Amino acid sequence: MGRVVMLVLGTLLGLFVLFNFLLPMVLWLLKIALIIGVVALLVFVVVTVMGKSSRSH
Repeated sequence: MGRVVMLVLGTLLGLFVLFNFLLPMVLWLLKIALIIGVVALLVFVVVTVMGKSSRSH
């Protein structure tokens, strides 16, 4: 009986840590990566357009 109670408590504590600490951290990292990716894409597009416009002159 004691093992079952400890197993349930351990599972609940693990789920608590997962949903309150790990998932928000992972989502925050994904958001930062998405922002960096969008900025890199904009820089790539600007450099490509500038390169093509300077080549045509």
